Parts: sequence; structure tokens; C-alpha cells
Amino acid sequence: MFQWSKKVVKSVTFNPELADESLLAQVESYLEKQPDKTFSDLCKEALWQSLCVPEPLQPAPQTAATPIEQQIGELQRQVAGLEERFFAKGSNRLEAMEHHLLQLSQQVAQLALIVNDRSFIPSASQLEVVNNTSYPVATPPQEVDPVISRLSQFLDDF
Repeated sequence: MFQWSKKVVKSVTFNPELADESLLAQVESYLEKQPDKTFSDLCKEALWQSLCVPEPLQPAPQTAATPIEQQIGELQRQVAGLEERFFAKGSNRLEAMEHHLLQLSQQVAQLALIVNDRSFIPSASQLEVVNNTSYPVATPPQEVDPVISRLSQFLDDF
């Protein structure tokens, strides 16, 4: 006698003939209407009916997934949603960083041109405006020595 393993997989081949294509279309239509059923379930039901097995002897169809399977499916959907939102935020942050890096590289290029121009010695007030953006330059407070201020008057006269 033939020994069956716990799980046996058999294949069904649909040929490119009109009858097989029509049957396959019917199967797909049926399975779309009943998403809880699989092709395997449909084949088993058809075999029970075609072999004329009385309904009381047929096993009860599994119509609903177990609560654990439902929870697993819900968790998988939630994880997929979280991943999608996370990657979207990461992508937006990356684009913003790339934009800032581009701006900084342009500013560095402009500063390099200014530094390389030997005929131009920039003062602190001239370095405040780079790329049409104003950046305040902090200058340390200068204390005026009274002796130097008196001497400077004599130097100006001299």
C-alpha cells in the first residue's frame, strides 16, 4: 500500500488551450470573490464532489484563520506601515541634507575664490555677505587705552 507523507504536493497544469484557459479564468474569478480560500482548498472541494463522497464524510472546510494567524497578519501589516513611514521620513531627511551640502559646497567654492584672489584682502564686514545670505561676524570688544588715544592725536599732527 502507498504511504503518504504528512504533506503531499501535487501540481496542476493548465495548457494554452481554450478550455484550460477558460477554466483557469473561472478559478481566478472564484478565488478573487473568496479571498479566504486557496487554490488547494478549491481543488480538494472539487475532488470530494467529483468522487461522490457524501457530505457528512467530508471534512469541515476551514473558512476562518485562527486568531493567532489573524494577529500575525495584523502585526505584519503594521510593521509594513511603520517601515514605509520610516523610509519616507529618512528619504526626506536625506534630501534636506543633500540640499544643505550643496549650499555649503557652493559657499566654500565662493570663499575659495575670494581667498585665492590675491589682490583682494577681505575685511570682516566684507565677509559677512556670502551667497546673498547675511551671517553676523562677532568682533571682540576693543578697549581704548587713554594713553594711546592721547598719543594718536600727536601722531595725526605729525
